[in-house]
Amino acid sequence: MTEVTLSAGVVEYEDTGGDGPVVVLLHGVAMNGSLWRHVVAGLRSDYRCVVPTLPLGAHRRPMRPDADLTVLGVAHLVAEFLEKLDLDDVTLVMNDWGGAQALVAEGRDRRIGRLVITSCEAFDNYPPGLPGRNLAVAARTPGGLRLAFALLKLKPMRRTPLTWGWMSKRPVPHDVMDDWLRPLWTSAAIRRDLRAYIVGVPPRDVLLGWAEALRTFDRPALVVWAAEDKVMPPAHGRRLAEMLPKGELVEIADSFTLIPEDRPEPLTEAIRDFVPLS
Repeated sequence: MTEVTLSAGVVEYEDTGGDGPVVVLLHGVAMNGSLWRHVVAGLRSDYRCVVPTLPLGAHRRPMRPDADLTVLGVAHLVAEFLEKLDLDDVTLVMNDWGGAQALVAEGRDRRIGRLVITSCEAFDNYPPGLPGRNLAVAARTPGGLRLAFALLKLKPMRRTPLTWGWMSKRPVPHDVMDDWLRPLWTSAAIRRDLRAYIVGVPPRDVLLGWAEALRTFDRPALVVWAAEDKVMPPAHGRRLAEMLPKGELVEIADSFTLIPEDRPEPLTEAIRDFVPLS
């Protein structure tokens, strides 16, 4: 892992290097960049894959106590990350977390050449589904996040609809999930960071405004959605593809939200077909 110091703190990231087109891959809450390990393995021979671990609960370095870790604040960190690494004409890929859509609404998307929206938060689906609402309740309850994640040390708890049972159709390997959850088990500062994000969701009209702004994104866009998604409605994927002026839609069967875990091969193929090598 490499690291970069941003305004909110130190962010770790993986960079496969090389001269190929740059693909930046973003994960969701209580996960880190390893969500993309299978997709990176399928892309790295021809593409430069850059995978930051965002401060969404699985990060190992706490952010500064005064950092803006609202949904919009984390989106600003993504823009800052691209600027700090001087990455241009990137293909920005997001799964589960949809906050980067705000960059289009704010006109901070000049470094994005292509956009891939993969089964993620959209419109007013914040926090998303049963798992999101469960986390929102925990974040607003004293000691709630600590208890919620402590329960996930019990492996059967990881497959309930309130946790990861509706996020991935196939169980995430326990060693991978342990790596995601360990910072939340061991660090009050990491739980503080995650709480700031969960309670930092803007009002519904702002969220819908972000989605509406996608109509102004005049570059190629690909929407990849899990056809059986229980957390991110498949209808949202179809709506997004229709809104984006150059939008394309690919629906992937036999998968829930975490397509990089459930069906990495067709997702990798879709990205390869979408991002030209020359």
